Amino acid sequence: MKTSLFSYPTPFTPPTTEEDELSFLRLARSRRVGATTFFRLLAEHGSAAAALDALPRVAEAAGAAHYQPCPRGVAEAERAAGRRAGARLLLPGAPGYPGDLLSFSDAPPLLWALGDPALLARPRIALVGARNASSLGLRMARRLASDIGQAGFAVVSGLARGIDASAHEAALETGTIAVMPGGIDVIYPPENKELAARIAAKGLRLSELPPGIEPQARHFPQRNRIIAALARATLVIEAAARSGSLITARMALDYGREVMAVPGHPMDARAGGCNMLIRDGATLIRGAEDVFAALGMVAPPRPLPEKAPPAPLPAPSAAPMGAAPPSELRARLLALLGPAPTPEDAVIRDLGTDAATLSRTLLALEIEGTVTRHPGGLLSRA
Repeated sequence: MKTSLFSYPTPFTPPTTEEDELSFLRLARSRRVGATTFFRLLAEHGSAAAALDALPRVAEAAGAAHYQPCPRGVAEAERAAGRRAGARLLLPGAPGYPGDLLSFSDAPPLLWALGDPALLARPRIALVGARNASSLGLRMARRLASDIGQAGFAVVSGLARGIDASAHEAALETGTIAVMPGGIDVIYPPENKELAARIAAKGLRLSELPPGIEPQARHFPQRNRIIAALARATLVIEAAARSGSLITARMALDYGREVMAVPGHPMDARAGGCNMLIRDGATLIRGAEDVFAALGMVAPPRPLPEKAPPAPLPAPSAAPMGAAPPSELRARLLALLGPAPTPEDAVIRDLGTDAATLSRTLLALEIEGTVTRHPGGLLSRA
């Protein structure tokens, strides 16, 4: 995967005009032109315009008769849609596009950016993990993202529920980058709409897909490769043995990036992937200091000034859980608990409910033997 675009014999001409921009868009959106083919065509022909001219001949030689590149009108419509969304187009070799991506042959041919592209000039660390994260996992994600952000890193994640959302929340004030599986204007999951708006205002959202595209299953691995390539290291916090987070970690290894993982209880399925990564050589992480040590840093790259403690994070749900049906509260409570004991006050905060409401649900779960209370106000799943 690691092949520099600039190692090819033909000099590559970066885009400088709006016409160049359209040529890049047309080439990237032409049928059968994936990321690797896009950069090979650029390298062989020197510019997107020249590659477009040559594309029908190349396709015919490959057995595709009557091939036509992406029509100009389609590219113009995409550019207009991106601008209506308030996004900016980042192209390889042009200002704003992260130059370190160009060492990979499958780098995104273009990126729609909504927010502050200056974050791409910062050192970056990815935090990824389970969507159905435990209360302990969410707390760990918040703490690590906050500490890493305070040290001057931009925190990269995928805007998914669970670990991703907690990492974005905690790093919002210091700098966070959300790589999206659909169009730049399509928020997935919908419950993260308000978080996505705050990231656009204070951080950065990125997508390589046209605006308006709804995410499909094949888009998630494509999104994950961008997360892995953008980050100097990928840190996994809770992941099942078969999960998208492990795909991101393996891609990071393929790119020669550092892979780190937070260990978990061996009886919690959400920790299976992390424990497996550590067994196979990933760096075990207990806190941000372990992250900096793994990167060979005696001290963080750019300590930020001391600031007041952050305000309590809002509840993950858009509506107060106290008003939720008992069955919904029960399901969310059980999702937050695992074999490792968790403080009851942390569970109350993560659920966004009150102690009295939680107490009624806990009592029912204790009686049926699903939840166990421990001394010191701790809870675990039996």
